Amino acid sequence: MSQRTCLSVILAAGEGTRMKSAVAKVLHPIAGLPMVAHVIKAAEAAGSGDLALVIGHGADEMRKATQKFALKAELFVQDKRLGTAHAVLAARDAISKGYDDILVMFGDTPLIDPEVLVAARLKLAEGAAVVVVGFRTSNPSGYGRLIEKGGKLIAIREEKDCTDEEKKITFCNGGLMAIAGKHALQLLDQVGNNNAKGEYYLTDIVEIAGGQGLDVVAAEAGFENVLGINNRAELAEAEGIWQTRRRREAMLSGVTLIAPETVFFSYDTEIGADTIVEPNVWFGPGVTIATGAKIHAFSHIEGATIASNCDVGPYARLRPGSDLRQKAKVGNFCEVKQAVIEEGAKVNHLTYIGDARVGAGANIGAGTITCNYDGYSKFFTDIGEGAFVGSNSSLVAPVTIGKGGYVASGSVITESVPDDGLAFGRARQRTLPGKGKELRERFASAAARKKG
Repeated sequence: MSQRTCLSVILAAGEGTRMKSAVAKVLHPIAGLPMVAHVIKAAEAAGSGDLALVIGHGADEMRKATQKFALKAELFVQDKRLGTAHAVLAARDAISKGYDDILVMFGDTPLIDPEVLVAARLKLAEGAAVVVVGFRTSNPSGYGRLIEKGGKLIAIREEKDCTDEEKKITFCNGGLMAIAGKHALQLLDQVGNNNAKGEYYLTDIVEIAGGQGLDVVAAEAGFENVLGINNRAELAEAEGIWQTRRRREAMLSGVTLIAPETVFFSYDTEIGADTIVEPNVWFGPGVTIATGAKIHAFSHIEGATIASNCDVGPYARLRPGSDLRQKAKVGNFCEVKQAVIEEGAKVNHLTYIGDARVGAGANIGAGTITCNYDGYSKFFTDIGEGAFVGSNSSLVAPVTIGKGGYVASGSVITESVPDDGLAFGRARQRTLPGKGKELRERFASAAARKKG
């Protein structure tokens, strides 16, 4: 297989009107990644060296999006929607380069398993000219039936054209197809449009190839692999399937998910063995977690790196650029953004740390914030190793708290604190005996007069 060249033609020109969205259907995300990108990743994992993406609706938007997840894809525009064979032929220039295998896929089937594509390619390597991926279902109503004879696929019959006996067939067309490169163009060019809609159907190449004495076979896959997304309800269904797969994969690799159905991963989440994830945790893109971490309930994490044996949450938010080193702690109702929390440092309660470094072993008291933004620019706060910042302190960046520095509770720090220095940034307290009672009496009298 590794010696066979492969082109994947991914059809992504559909308008997706049932999504009721200004965004192209195939750009709607599953696990934080556009569904068409999932298809591309599967094609690449199956050994497809080149990609041809056939686009239509939202062509400019698609071009911009593919720069992020498919730099090597060659884009072709299907100006008129005249059927699936017509869409494939929009990529004629790519197909004509002489690949061994051509995979025809759909940009709205994000759950395709690379192993299904590999199995189809293997059948091409064994001599098949066309391989159709099908699925079995106890309720085939509405699906095209795969008609087989003697181990060969002789036709794909739409339900309205099936005989009563053919309607009993439970092996149905999944849409995905593999075609031997040496036959691809001549088969596609023979597809006609003599049908009610006047369109060119890719499925017609099954009978065309069979009529030429070429081998046409079916490859079976689970229904999830060919599940197409047409509306928001189906998008949510696909998200659920993807998440279920990923949760199981995580647990089998040594991760504890206490309530797996409440944990949501992104397409690129990396999580090490012996990590414990409590209920209701959301991982956005760009999260890497080493072994032995604890992620407590209701935490929201994206773009973050979490080292071994860290403790996060509950109700913590780690935003992009958060970098927690070994045994660091970010506790309840804390937010961290673009900051390094070094080994053993503690950010325990009700705290915001942004554009900062918290040194190893430092302790940040409850209610502390780094004042990093002046409305125009961001500034850096550097907190040294072993420093102690008392509760309810505001560190006005740019500012440095030296190694072993101590900030008294309730301080507003606008000047750097030297190593082992002690800083007070608050007004001196005054206590006036008896004045509290006098103040209450004055307020009560004023309130009574107002009511009167």
